[in-house]
Amino acid sequence: MSTARSTRASAAVERLKARTANPGYSMARTGAGLFTLSERPGEPALCAPLELDDFVAFVNQLGPQEVRRVSKNDVAFEKQLVRKKP
Repeated sequence: MSTARSTRASAAVERLKARTANPGYSMARTGAGLFTLSERPGEPALCAPLELDDFVAFVNQLGPQEVRRVSKNDVAFEKQLVRKKP
């Protein structure tokens, strides 16, 4: 199970590296299973040790955000998903 946890966290860090074009971001895992992020290996952490979900949310909100492309078919489909009140 720890591999899946590490994979999800490291994938979030890889997305951050791609968004910011900064390959120096480094993730560390504490003995208690918590995650930290630093700009370069050996530098102070940018956050306190966090649980997996909190860590992924923290990493996802850093840096520029990717704009989600939406086609007119996506918009029409989302409109169909909304229930109309009688």
